Amino acid sequence: MDISVVTIVKQRQNALYNLIKGIKHSTHLPAELIIVHMNEPIYQVPKLPIPIRQITCSAEGHLPLAEARNLAMRSASSEYVVFLDVDCIPSNNLIGIYKNAFLDRDILWSGRVRYLDEAAMRHVSLWERMHGLSNPDPIREHLESFSYELFWSLNFGCSKRIFDTIGGFDENFSGYGAEDTDFSFSARAAGVCSGTSNAMAYHQHHPNYSPPLNHFADIIRNAEQFRKKWGTWPMEGWLNQFEDMQLLIRGDDQLQVIRYPDRSEIAAAMRS
Repeated sequence: MDISVVTIVKQRQNALYNLIKGIKHSTHLPAELIIVHMNEPIYQVPKLPIPIRQITCSAEGHLPLAEARNLAMRSASSEYVVFLDVDCIPSNNLIGIYKNAFLDRDILWSGRVRYLDEAAMRHVSLWERMHGLSNPDPIREHLESFSYELFWSLNFGCSKRIFDTIGGFDENFSGYGAEDTDFSFSARAAGVCSGTSNAMAYHQHHPNYSPPLNHFADIIRNAEQFRKKWGTWPMEGWLNQFEDMQLLIRGDDQLQVIRYPDRSEIAAAMRS
């Protein structure tokens, strides 16, 4: 069974190099690696003993997350595809575990993720002790299986048949937020079963915004799109935080933006 690994990237060059290094250390190599660059040019990456194909996905005014994932799937030569976030380093047995999962059932599979903090990323024994240096996801740690609501696009896999049955990622979601939850809800609506495997990936530390005020406009737009489609609000934690900051008022079916966050508020939300 051939498996393609795909990832999408923008301005995460070092993280991408670590993902490639993780693949190089795999006990089961995939058939290929597909890299989709979003709104950025292709650049040289480390070589692997498998083909690496790099393509671009450009969109004016937003980060084309949904479009890039759909392009990655269309570009994969294998029937079975593993999606890895560019910040994720695959464990050396991730591909082998996914292969066994695909052989067992043709469904939507979620892998597991542990987090590497800043100190772990600098540790001299990072590559030998990645599991011990990482922390489990606090929400999913003790769950045998993830619900559709807890699906994440950091580490998942499926066949092209399952992806087409789901309908791919909805490109009406523009930019950051809710497009992966929408994907899993679409899977449930299409009658696609989901499963959770022990295929582990390690998420690399990087500065981020909490709450993600830098994506405020995208989150508002996508939250309203999700509400219209599914009748429930996604990303409620972030929406509640935005409301507490008096940035918006949440009604039953729409969000009223009072004001947009200013530069100082966005800067204050940065977590190193």
